[in-house]
Amino acid sequence: MSNYAIYQPKGKAGEYAEWACNFHVGCSNDCSYCYCKKGVLAHAMGGKTATLKKCFKDENDALEVFEKELKANLPELQKHGLFFTFTSDPFLPETTLLTQQAARLCLIHDVPVKFLTKRTDWHIDEFIRKVHENGTIWNYKPKMHLLAFGFTLTGHDELEPGASANAERIEAMKKLHNAGFKTFASIEPIVRLGSSFEMICATNGFCDQYKIGLESGKKYNKSELNRFIRGVIEQVEFYGAKIYFKDSLLKAAGIERSYLPSNCVSRDFDIFNYLKP
Repeated sequence: MSNYAIYQPKGKAGEYAEWACNFHVGCSNDCSYCYCKKGVLAHAMGGKTATLKKCFKDENDALEVFEKELKANLPELQKHGLFFTFTSDPFLPETTLLTQQAARLCLIHDVPVKFLTKRTDWHIDEFIRKVHENGTIWNYKPKMHLLAFGFTLTGHDELEPGASANAERIEAMKKLHNAGFKTFASIEPIVRLGSSFEMICATNGFCDQYKIGLESGKKYNKSELNRFIRGVIEQVEFYGAKIYFKDSLLKAAGIERSYLPSNCVSRDFDIFNYLKP
């Protein structure tokens, strides 16, 4: 686990972002499949309550460290953006304020920001209203295209007891997209292929990108994965959204990335600067 606020993820996390920020460990969403609950670091990262990483004295210290690291890596961050977060949820009651403060610093320095959450209780309607009324976001007037909001969608509320319902996340995504923000869906983990496909169908038209991956350690039928991938490509193509199939999914399905059609993108796809056809 990194002792920095900002770092470059490796492995499977590296498929999601070139650069990421983690302030907290632990998460009250309490998802049964969470990778933070597994392996040798589970005792340090898999708690049911979000707590500030031990390398920070307090939230003020965390923000000061963040700002120094932001400025030290500014050209790369302006190019690739910053992802929140892999070790918790950026919009929990315990994490939202620090997330917003850090995001404001990003916007001041023209750094694009991507959030991935399972929560909808962070006053989204008020946030959108303020944007429409005076153009301010967290007491700053940024370019809206620098923010992208993502929601993890599995279709299985029973496995995510502390999170907002999947239906609520879908409705929040629709509101944010209609307000002019970029949106993406993390269809990961695939608990059941049918459930994941339903989540994709339910967000067609207001999701700019889908990131799709398997559940770690779970076995899938190769033929069923092939049918799923073909179905997703056909379903999404009409609406102009992009799809990123994670490496492990394509490997399990026996599909080479180079054979995928143009609406399927690579890991370095830039959601902030593409134009829909």
